[in-house]
Amino acid sequence: MASCSALRMVPQLETRRLILRPLQLGDAEQAQRIFPHWEIVQYMHASRIPWPYPEDGSLTYYRDLALPATARGDEWHWSIRLRSDPDRLIGSISLRKAENANRGFWLGLPWHSQGLMCEAADAVTDYWFNVLGFPELRVAKAVQNISSRRISESSAMRIVGTEDRDYVGGRFATEIWAIAAEE
Repeated sequence: MASCSALRMVPQLETRRLILRPLQLGDAEQAQRIFPHWEIVQYMHASRIPWPYPEDGSLTYYRDLALPATARGDEWHWSIRLRSDPDRLIGSISLRKAENANRGFWLGLPWHSQGLMCEAADAVTDYWFNVLGFPELRVAKAVQNISSRRISESSAMRIVGTEDRDYVGGRFATEIWAIAAEE
């Protein structure tokens, strides 16, 4: 496993079509404009997302939760940007040390169904295993969240458990998906 100081550093990652920049407080304004849509938030964990989403929701989340967790080395957050438009934030992806919830993401509605989140998820999953050195990645998702399920399926993850969880949209059956480093 990487050293504590290495854990706190969040590098820029790049894929064929994307730039994943370390999250900054200044990203909150763009996120606030494209994040608070029911189609995006309904399957997000209720403990992390207030609904209705407040006017300063992104700023508060970045300032009070995401960036302090990054500084502690508990989480790694990136803004997602197209290589063709690097100044525009189109979503976010993160990794965290948490039982059954190591990766989370969202993407603005205009960029759905283009394979962009699969690309971002592959990049941060590689970072989880190859840089941070964790042995397994686990994600929890509401059974109804078909788009998120497809991302897990495309990366050869498998279901290792089920439980009920509270989401912004209510209490739903949840699948725990996992993949090990050697896979």
